[in-house]
Amino acid sequence: MPANATNSRPRPDHSTLQLPCGHPSCQRYFKTAAGRTKHRLSAHPIIPQPVSAPCPPSPELLDPGNDQQREDDVPFNADEVPRPLSPPADVNAEFYGPKNQFYRNYHKGLDGRPCDENGVFLSPGTLPPPLVERPADDWTPFRNRIEFEAAEFLFCKDQMSASHIDTLLDLWAATLAKHDDHPPFANHRDLYQTIDSIPLGDVPWQNFAVKFCGDKPDVDIPPWMNGSYDVWFRDPREVVRNMLANPMYADEMDYQPYREYASATDERQWKDFMSADWAWDQADEISNDPDTVGATFVPVILGSDKTTVSVGTGNNEYYPLYLSIGNVRNNVRRAHRDAIAVIGFLAMPKTARVHAEDPKFRKFRRQLFHSSLSKILQPLKPGMTKPEVARFGDGHFRRVVYGLGPYIADYEEQVLLGCIVKRWCARCLASRLNLDDDALDRCREYVDALVEEGTLLEIWDDYGIVGDIVPFTNDFPRADINRLIAPDLLHQLIKGAFKDHLVDWVEKYLLLTHGKREAQRIMDDIDRRIAAVASFTGLRRFPEGRGFKQWTGDDSKALMKVYLPAIEGHLPQDIVRAFRALLEFCYLVRRNIITEKTLTEIQDALARFHHYREAFRDAGVVPTFSLPRQHSLKHYIQLIRLFGAPNGLCSSITESKHIKAVKEPWRRSSRFNALGQMLRTNQRLDKLAALRVDFTRRNMLSGTCLSAVVMALRMYQNFFANAPPNGSNANVLDVDEGHDDGEVDDESTVLQADVQLALTPQRRRAKTIAALAAELNITHLPNLLRQFLFEQKHPNDTRDVSEVSEFHFPHYDGGISVFNSASSRFYSPSDLSGIGGMRTEYIRACPQWRNGHARNDCVFVSTKPELEGMQGFDIARVLCFFSFTFQGTTYPCAVIRWFDTVGDSPDEDTGMWIVRPAYRANHSPHMSIIHIDSIYRAAHLIPVYGTQFVSHDLKYYQSYDSFRAYYVNKYADHHAFEIAF
Repeated sequence: MPANATNSRPRPDHSTLQLPCGHPSCQRYFKTAAGRTKHRLSAHPIIPQPVSAPCPPSPELLDPGNDQQREDDVPFNADEVPRPLSPPADVNAEFYGPKNQFYRNYHKGLDGRPCDENGVFLSPGTLPPPLVERPADDWTPFRNRIEFEAAEFLFCKDQMSASHIDTLLDLWAATLAKHDDHPPFANHRDLYQTIDSIPLGDVPWQNFAVKFCGDKPDVDIPPWMNGSYDVWFRDPREVVRNMLANPMYADEMDYQPYREYASATDERQWKDFMSADWAWDQADEISNDPDTVGATFVPVILGSDKTTVSVGTGNNEYYPLYLSIGNVRNNVRRAHRDAIAVIGFLAMPKTARVHAEDPKFRKFRRQLFHSSLSKILQPLKPGMTKPEVARFGDGHFRRVVYGLGPYIADYEEQVLLGCIVKRWCARCLASRLNLDDDALDRCREYVDALVEEGTLLEIWDDYGIVGDIVPFTNDFPRADINRLIAPDLLHQLIKGAFKDHLVDWVEKYLLLTHGKREAQRIMDDIDRRIAAVASFTGLRRFPEGRGFKQWTGDDSKALMKVYLPAIEGHLPQDIVRAFRALLEFCYLVRRNIITEKTLTEIQDALARFHHYREAFRDAGVVPTFSLPRQHSLKHYIQLIRLFGAPNGLCSSITESKHIKAVKEPWRRSSRFNALGQMLRTNQRLDKLAALRVDFTRRNMLSGTCLSAVVMALRMYQNFFANAPPNGSNANVLDVDEGHDDGEVDDESTVLQADVQLALTPQRRRAKTIAALAAELNITHLPNLLRQFLFEQKHPNDTRDVSEVSEFHFPHYDGGISVFNSASSRFYSPSDLSGIGGMRTEYIRACPQWRNGHARNDCVFVSTKPELEGMQGFDIARVLCFFSFTFQGTTYPCAVIRWFDTVGDSPDEDTGMWIVRPAYRANHSPHMSIIHIDSIYRAAHLIPVYGTQFVSHDLKYYQSYDSFRAYYVNKYADHHAFEIAF
């Protein structure tokens, strides 16, 4: 096309506009004012006073007398002797939380006292010694910030190949040639060498080789006996010390064991690892040695799991070993902020099929695993009995004592770790024939006594013990592997008890009960029910139901959220209730904070599950429930008391680490002798991460790279022009947005929920309330607006709006702005959220969602804030978001259609509340206009399908218009589970 073609348009130049957030603790910069405003509303909101929507009239009124309690409330019996409102005077205690709602009793022996670099304790209040500071412009080994951020972008974020790096640098050089300048790196080798020269985070990889040393046959020696097996590792002591010294963890680390209680009731609660009993008991044992008093206990958490990087040819399996520390809180460990590090790649001996079942080979493979762990962890052993001095992220030195903590592993790994026979429990001595019988816990002393007294065959058959293997924990003080097996939410509950057991049993039940043809018809309908579920933020859809072969943990988690209503009506009541009990158990143990009341609820859910699952055995689906992963549910209450909330020790954390530590480095390798390249990639990633932490600590990464360069040029120009440093420059940093500055909240805020309209109104939608009434086909919408204004202007008027004469309603016929969505930001630490526990979700109300069908989400509306759970909420469907200004006040609103709540308690079979579309006396849909401050968050509804089969033509976006009643899906996410009770 010719250069002067009429349809050509001028191309914009790159903008150097860089707008700072403005919040004191935020270093974010933005290209546009709108982007900055959106960030401020989301990350630093000013929380308005809560507003309650008027309760919609309903033929079935809620009975406040049947009010249920939230999970964080404790029943109080007035006849009981009042409990003390403060901790005893002889313990180290500290109140915390709003209005001192909680207190902690800290361990008095290992209390984490600061000391100097020689281990001499400091007086209370002594400041940490200053670090040896380098100049603020010292970017060593890089020459400037551009080089560092370019290296970080190319190597960490984009993971660009060497050849592509060279191509990019050549293009970069071409643009700089006319300025007689050069790109930051000569080529990819220069980049890699610069990263390798970073002095921080350098824990080099080492290796050792292992060979079989037993008796060999005279002829036909199996190849594995002559093989040499390399184990690669990094010094775990140095890795732990790097974690302790990381300033990013300074405010997210516990320095001493503690026990946490509610101030009013003395009810205990468990959260992070150091709040549980195992750390306290270890501190008791350690502090018996006077030399350890005042030290910090550092539990070393381990995890291992084989992972496959490719299903192609070649040796594409790896066996990474991970390490974390119990002092780091669960939210940091779950957020994958380098609080879990890969410290080893274990050997995986292989042999021909003819030798695979050879007892000698199987013993060698097991003992190789334990001996490798023992060898790798040896550098930590001296510090397990004699304190050593380490620097922490807050700048202080402390004396530390290490200890082997819980081990994160799936069941196959637990069998290997616990030196047990498959189908036995790694934690207790219950017989594999009836695992749910009460039994003693396994312990090192008992196992050693059995090994000494019995034969290998006897203890194999009678106790499930592999007696000729020595666990690695036997080489370390205060360590017993059978007592260190961590709970595993992913493999025991989600993939195990739910997906591999109950979901599969449903299909077997249908086949046994209805025959193949009818069972297939019912399974097809269950799939259609799952596919017909309406969209919801964070909810994975199943367009074809559950009929696909490759299942992941995320697939199983998503199925848990929608499966129960899909089977209701097709299966007996007891089977439905078994699913309900298991789901409630899963959601309760997944909570971020678990109280004594929660433990009671967990026990109740487990008892109900054990009772109702008998329906599967009665129907002949399963002959026994002696299934190790299902049996593990019995140990969860004990494990919560020992290790805290299980979501901080789940194998999903280590499996997620596979991506960064194994799979992505493998993809970047040449595939030839890939492990060495993967080790180097991990080392470079650690170096860049450590350098970023150092630069951040020295305040060298404020703003963006571009904003720093522009500011430096501006200061340079102002200096030579003799102009004041804050001279005008409309394209740099100084942008006055007037009222937007009021959106910044400088104070810390305890946030329950905050809803904000989208930033941009829709230009092609209605501009007046009359036009909106026509667009929504709601003829009485202007009257609803007048009623809304009356309620807003007379908040203390207790009359129902229907009793007020229309003469008193304000009149408004001005302009409006219509929005397609709103965002709700709320505290939900048990769900996928930021490190502070905050989560943002979007509520849609748009005529075309992604250029297709309409989408109108449902919401929880606070109508009775004095009540708890669903007693305080009503459900509504948002038809439109809009705002308008009346008498100088802007009102952000929502046009909604109400749902009536059916009954005064949840459905007994599913545990979910049932709602139905509300109608007025004249049989017209019950609609209202409400202030968005009365909206708490989005709600997800699933139809009550009953026994009817779903039409093949039903689409998921028609779900909310096609049924008479709906379940309020409390399983949509963990926050919904905590409010929709």
